[in-house]
Amino acid sequence: MCGALAAPQGAPASYDAIVRDVYQRQSVYPPTATGMTVCYGFGCRRRHVIDFEGADRKALGAILAAGKASPEAERAAVAKAIGWFDRRVGPVIGTSRRVVRADFRHRDDAHNFDCHDTSTNVTSLLLLLAKWNLLRHHTVGETRFRGNLLFGQTPHNTAVLIATGTGQAWSIDMWTTKYGAPAEVMPIERWLKEN
Repeated sequence: MCGALAAPQGAPASYDAIVRDVYQRQSVYPPTATGMTVCYGFGCRRRHVIDFEGADRKALGAILAAGKASPEAERAAVAKAIGWFDRRVGPVIGTSRRVVRADFRHRDDAHNFDCHDTSTNVTSLLLLLAKWNLLRHHTVGETRFRGNLLFGQTPHNTAVLIATGTGQAWSIDMWTTKYGAPAEVMPIERWLKEN
C-alpha cells in the first residue's frame, strides 16, 4: 500500500501549484535549474541532492531530441529519460537494486523508492526538462492519486504530463518498472482503473 497521502487531481498546473502539492507537502526543496532533491526510503524519508552536470544535461537533451516529432514520440522519450535518471542516481544513493512496487512491506527502505518517492522524483525531473525547454508537446501536471481498498485497488501516486494540444493527462510511473527501465506511460483514465 503505497499511497497513504492523497494528491490532488491532475490538470495543467502552475509551477506554484505543483510546488505546493508535491514539495511543500513533503518539505522538499523544488528542483532548481541545475539539480533536484531525490527522494527515497519510502515517503521521502531519505534524500539526496543531485546536481546535473553538463554531460547529464547533454544526455537528457539527446534522449528528448528523439521526441520532437510528436506527442507520442515525446512521451516515449520521457519514459526513456526516466530510465536514464534511475540509472544515474542508483549508484549514488544505493537504489540500483531497488524492486518493482516497493513499499514498507519490503523492509529495505535504504535501497528503494515507494510511489511517493517516484512521483516526486519524476515530477522534479519533468519540471527540469520543462525548464530546459526540452518538452515541446506537454506540460507538467499535478500528481495523481488512486486507491479504493473496498474494490481491491491499493493506494498509489503518479507523476503526470498533460498533452498541450488535447489536454489529455498521462501517467508517468517509474514505481511499476524495474531498475533502469523506461517509465510506464498510459492515459490517466486507464491508470486510475489499474490495480
